Formats: sequence, structure tokens, C-alpha cells
Amino acid sequence: MSNTVDFWFDPACPFAWATSRWIREVQQVRDITINWRIISLAVVNEGRDLDPGYREYIDQTWGAVRVAAAVEAAADSAVLGDFYTAVGSRFHDGSQKDAEQRKQAVAEALAEALAELGLSSELMSAWDSDQFDTALRESTKAAQELVGDDVGTPVVALNGVGFFGPVITRVPRGELAGELFDASVTLANFPHFFELKRTRTESPDSTIEI
Repeated sequence: MSNTVDFWFDPACPFAWATSRWIREVQQVRDITINWRIISLAVVNEGRDLDPGYREYIDQTWGAVRVAAAVEAAADSAVLGDFYTAVGSRFHDGSQKDAEQRKQAVAEALAEALAELGLSSELMSAWDSDQFDTALRESTKAAQELVGDDVGTPVVALNGVGFFGPVITRVPRGELAGELFDASVTLANFPHFFELKRTRTESPDSTIEI
């Protein structure tokens, strides 16, 4: 049976990155169609009273998600997914960075990803532009209409049933990835299931093999 996965991500979010690598693994062992979509953490957190350090981080996410929106407008969902992979493998799989280093590193990752995929370098101009903000807001709203406002990233819809998450910190490989997906689809198919949650005790690291 084929399954459809709608995957909303903000390229700055390490949790979305780890979950996206799991979905890529699932694609190797299960019959699924992935629709890559964008949700903006900056839009989600507009007007919220945040810790100053987290506010600084959120405010820095505008540039990357705007460039991602420009890629989506210029290409299609599949290319957007490839772009996300090219960016994340350069940025998220690297070492920890302070705020200024992070800003420079993500800009470099975006530019290199555009070049790798043969996309126009002019798409980088979206970094400082509000040209795609309406599209970002509409895509973010579509995710929130599925799961509510009090969520972050990723948002994943399995055959149209949306959830915040799964939030994972390590990426299962091979058949284990497929088994986790099967379990998620089972939960999604039960119309009265809404939430499972526990406190996180580790940060995501997609480079660790399990």
C-alpha cells in the first residue's frame, strides 16, 4: 500500500532535519510519496514572548526559509527536498556554532546547495527580501490548520493526518526506519489518537548510526 507523506520543515530546525533523514530512509524500504513543504519558525513565533537567546535564534531563521521558499517557487517539491538535503548535510551535520558563525554557515550552505543543484545563484537574493513571505505564511498556516498553533517543527502529515513530529534525535536505518513509519501510520489511522510526549534528554544528531 502506498502512503503519502507531507513534510513541513524549517531549514534551521535540527529536529526537523533528523526526522527528515528518517523519512528519506523510509523511502528506501516503503512505498511512499513525499511532498516537501515549508513551515517558518519565524512566522510561528511572531508576537510570542520568548527567551532572548531563543528570540535571537528565531529571528535569524528568516533568511534561510525565504531562500527555501524561492527555490520552491522556482522549481517543485522534489527539488525543494533535494535542496533541503544539500543544505542540511552541510549545515546540520557540522559542528556546533555560535550565532554569528551559524548565520555565515547557513548562508554558505544555501549558496553551495543552489550551485550543486544547478539552481540560479540569484535565488539567494530572497534572504533579505519579503517577496516570498506571503507564500511562507500560507504554507505555515496550512500546517497549523492540521495540528494547531502551539507546535514547532517538523509537522508531518501521514495520508492527510497531521502531527507535530515525530520528534527524534537519532535516525533509524533500513527496516527499523520502516517499522517506525508503520507504527506512526497505525497511530495516524486511529481517529481518536492525538498525542504522545516525553521530556527530551538529548539533542538531535543525524550522524550517529543506530
